[in-house]
Amino acid sequence: MIKLYGVPRSRSLRVSWILEELGLDWQYHFIDFAKGDNHSPDFLAVNPCGKVPALIDNGLVITESAAIVLHLAEKYGDRKLLPEAGSDASALHHQWVSFIICELEQPLWTIGKHKFALPEELRQQSMFAVAKWEFDKAVALAEKWLPDSDYLFGDSVSAADILLGHTLLWATRFEQVILPKLAAYRDRVTSRSAMSKALDKELAGAE
Repeated sequence: MIKLYGVPRSRSLRVSWILEELGLDWQYHFIDFAKGDNHSPDFLAVNPCGKVPALIDNGLVITESAAIVLHLAEKYGDRKLLPEAGSDASALHHQWVSFIICELEQPLWTIGKHKFALPEELRQQSMFAVAKWEFDKAVALAEKWLPDSDYLFGDSVSAADILLGHTLLWATRFEQVILPKLAAYRDRVTSRSAMSKALDKELAGAE
């Protein structure tokens, strides 16, 4: 049995999305930060960092959203969500994943930390301008690199598309400027039925 610990629309949505793309049977466990669930002994036994997402896959505990997405794609994807290992496309897929997590997402997490995640006494208003500058630089590169195909690697969705689509949703919620080609890509990728099913399941689990 696969168990996902998360919060609706957080990084756990990436994981629930790929679980739905793969058609897997999985359970969702809502971690209510407002009630301190993330500090409970039971959850800290799963992820000592007290963060989501965390996944238990038949006894294997995995944290870090990109690692979870790649694990699921490799184990259950039957070569559908990843380019062939060792190919040029695989190298570019690795590059996209690293860029999304290290360059595109990090300014958004900076905004998140200084909006709500850090203790109030550590939040700095000046960091919002820094984060915007970093995001604008990264998003301009992503706009330039984005291919003309429906997805990053042709006409089939990949693990990198799920990570990029979710990151662009996050950026939209944080009111960042998404350039036209990326905005159209975001709308196309996130309109997939698997993403809608994943979000519905997360929202239902949080009720």
